Amino acid sequence: MGGKKKLNLKQMERMQDKKDEEDKEKKKKEKGGAPKERKASSVIAPDAKSDKIMGELKKMHVLTPYTVATRFNIRISAAKDLLDQLQGNGSIQLVSGNHSIKIYRVD
Repeated sequence: MGGKKKLNLKQMERMQDKKDEEDKEKKKKEKGGAPKERKASSVIAPDAKSDKIMGELKKMHVLTPYTVATRFNIRISAAKDLLDQLQGNGSIQLVSGNHSIKIYRVD
């Protein structure tokens, strides 16, 4: 006696549109290609006294551990250590920061 209610034309059109959109999204995800290989980050920070390092840092507007780590392909902990060394030398200056992130600028 019961059963599923027959949909009217408007409802059927809406359902078909939703299916088409979902199919397009699936195809876009499939076209992404193979996943990229992750490159291992270095644990050792570069030499803080190097002119090459200071030249690269002077080009950057803001120095945060994340930006330094991505630029030199090192770990964030190593970047934090590098920035602390540079601050101790007086090469860079602490602008702002809290316990989780510090922002520096080049003097």
